[in-house]
Amino acid sequence: MNTTHVWIVLAVIGTILTTATIVSKVLIAKHGHSPTLDNLLDRVQAWWMMVVVLLLAFLFGRAATVLLFMLISFLALREFLSLIYRRRADYFVLVGVYYVVLPYQYWLVYDAWYGLFSIFIPVYAFLLMPIVASLAGDTERFLTRSAKIQWALMISVFCVSHVPALLFLHFPGYDSNIALLIFLIAVVQASDVLQYICGKLWGKRKIVPSLSPSKTVVGTLGGIALATMLAASLWWMTPFTPFEAAALGLLIAVMGFLGGLVMSAIKRDIGVKDWGSMLSGHGGMLDRIDSLCFAAPIFFHVVRYLWRAG
Repeated sequence: MNTTHVWIVLAVIGTILTTATIVSKVLIAKHGHSPTLDNLLDRVQAWWMMVVVLLLAFLFGRAATVLLFMLISFLALREFLSLIYRRRADYFVLVGVYYVVLPYQYWLVYDAWYGLFSIFIPVYAFLLMPIVASLAGDTERFLTRSAKIQWALMISVFCVSHVPALLFLHFPGYDSNIALLIFLIAVVQASDVLQYICGKLWGKRKIVPSLSPSKTVVGTLGGIALATMLAASLWWMTPFTPFEAAALGLLIAVMGFLGGLVMSAIKRDIGVKDWGSMLSGHGGMLDRIDSLCFAAPIFFHVVRYLWRAG
């Protein structure tokens, strides 16, 4: 896949999003604001954000892409940690999370040091953070505090860092890894939007109403099926065959759906509707990347091991 093909893909996505934005705004102007139309516009706006990220990554290269996703992780981590319970005794733990663990994880991505990148947070950081917290001598809700900070780090940094890590995989005869980012993000985001649209058009029975009242059985199955077909149609921009692209598309669409449920469960446990308000009217950074957080690491490791792309 050459540079021209990447521009074509981005141009097509941009045209589709422009049309979707215009249609959404026309419908809102005609029928007024409603939860359905506002939600649809939110999802289109999320797509625009992802396209801008992809465009910046394509224009400025690998180093800029790593820095860009490090910023996304920082914003997501700040949202997560601002909502969970913490005490003054956790101060040095949080300093280490923000200014040591996060940047070092992305340095490992940039350095393509897979052996340490894949275990640094879930092994070393997870063991060291409770040690630092225990030295403060505050035992009140110690396990809860430690687990929440670890979970925030896992979701916001470890999982997200697998997106730019795709740039450093090596496939024989394939050197356009930015297309893998486009493939992953396009399928995950398309699945999210298509599940919503299918649910509104044909869905009736809720799939997990206690977690996500808007998700229906028909909407979920229809959106995942259409996203799988989209993945198969994009095989030419990947090192995969059409069947392999479809199988991977199905995998990451399902993981994106399950990830969205987990993140919804966390929000309901905390007692909030959105992770933040950074994106006016559209929630926070985590609201826009919740599905991607769960799909990215699975996609990365499956591709790396099955295609021997180390």
